[in-house]
Amino acid sequence: MTLLLSPAEESLLLASPLFSAIGRDDVLALLSAAYASNHPDGGLLFSAGDPADRFFLVLAGWVNLFALTEAGDQSILEVIEAGQSFAEAAIFASQRFPINAECRPGTRLVEIPARPFLARLSDRGGLAAQLLASLGRWQRRMAAEIGELKRRSPGQRLGWFLLTQLREKTPGPQCGEGHVLLPMTKVQLASRIGITPESLSRALARLKPLGVRSSGRDFMIADIDRLRRFCDEG
Repeated sequence: MTLLLSPAEESLLLASPLFSAIGRDDVLALLSAAYASNHPDGGLLFSAGDPADRFFLVLAGWVNLFALTEAGDQSILEVIEAGQSFAEAAIFASQRFPINAECRPGTRLVEIPARPFLARLSDRGGLAAQLLASLGRWQRRMAAEIGELKRRSPGQRLGWFLLTQLREKTPGPQCGEGHVLLPMTKVQLASRIGITPESLSRALARLKPLGVRSSGRDFMIADIDRLRRFCDEG
């Protein structure tokens, strides 16, 4: 298959955490068997235990990585947004997907078959170390995020998540007002930050005096510095 991307999509792929340290020609050589797929209705991409025969990069939309509780409910582990790859660790390690992935309606992906990717990677030994280093940085970031969430109150968890979304949207110093459009529902957000939906409602009420307002998935932050100070307390 041929990977047909717009110039903007190619730039997004080349700037992704997994490939940003690798030159364009090497990336395109590694992805010679990759292809773009559209998911207008969303749906399940894979389930825990399925063979890890490919990995993905999001071009548009988002993907929820989730586990299932004993009651059969979804517990969101991570939300993958445009410019991020996922499931690559499974092709290097267990060869089976450890969790489930569901894309939202309107998502567009690059799908990268594992076997040809690994074959091309073996021909370019130096690239393997760079890719593994990129994966290591991503895993350390996730571990740090989990540690940050565990030590915070529900209100601080919500505020910290909003600040994280702001940083990913606009890297660099943040001040003044801010706007966050959630890449998930509020129920999914509660699961994502490790609290109940009821606790999320109380967390929202706790943040209102700090100038945080929400309408559906839209969050307006009146004073980013004030929210940051609150999240750094305790």
